[in-house]
Formats: sequence, structure tokens, C-alpha cells
Amino acid sequence: MIFVDSSVWIDYFNGNKTAPTDLLDASFGSTPIIMGDLILTEVLQGFQSDKDFKTARDLLLGLPFMPMGGRELALESAMNYRFLRKKGVTVRKTIDVIIGTFCIHHHLLLLHDDRDFDPMVTFLGLSVLRPPESAPQK
Repeated sequence: MIFVDSSVWIDYFNGNKTAPTDLLDASFGSTPIIMGDLILTEVLQGFQSDKDFKTARDLLLGLPFMPMGGRELALESAMNYRFLRKKGVTVRKTIDVIIGTFCIHHHLLLLHDDRDFDPMVTFLGLSVLRPPESAPQK
């Protein structure tokens, strides 16, 4: 099972061909792709066209779903953020710490295109799915 960050979904729906979007495309039908509420919100809020919104919504709602919040995950995320800060790393977006912690907690591979996850791989043991020839991350 893989969990796909909004950084990949946004490129995918915008038609941007990247190594992570190619891997996402190749995963459909062969690897379970989990959708979470935070990712669903991040991706769908960006659509301007109602038609595109509905198409994306239907695709995303067809994926297996897991809620991402709750007290336990909030505490784990705060502890992970503090741990990274003590290591001299400041993650730019709190939501990325929540996403990384969610994947660690549930033993999910993360497919992303965002450098904020790199310290979580190094210091927290986040497992990521890397395309064969990774392009530079955003």
C-alpha cells in the first residue's frame, strides 16, 4: 500500500509529467493507493473548474480511505516535530509532519515530491517510494 502526498496528486491532475506522477500512474490497478482526509482537502481545494473538481473527486473517493487525525496522531506529530527541531531541522509545513507521522504510524510507503519529507526519512524512519530516477524535489 502506498500513500500519495498532495505534491504528486497536484502535478498528476495538472498533467505535469514527473517521475513521481509516472510512478503513481503505473501504480493504479496494481498497488493499493490509500487516500486520507487531509490530502483529499489539499488536492480538491485547488480546482477552479467544477467539471475537473468532480472528475478528481470521483477518482479520489474511489480509493481506499483512512482518516488522518485524532489525539494519538496529533501527539505523535508534535513529538516528531520537536524531535526534528532538536536535530536542527525545521519542517516548513506542519501538515507535512502530520502526513509523515501518519505514514510512519500506519507503516505506509509515501510517494511524494517535497523535500520536507527528507529529514523524516533520515531521522524518523519514514519509508518512501522513490521513482527509479528521482527528479529534484520541490
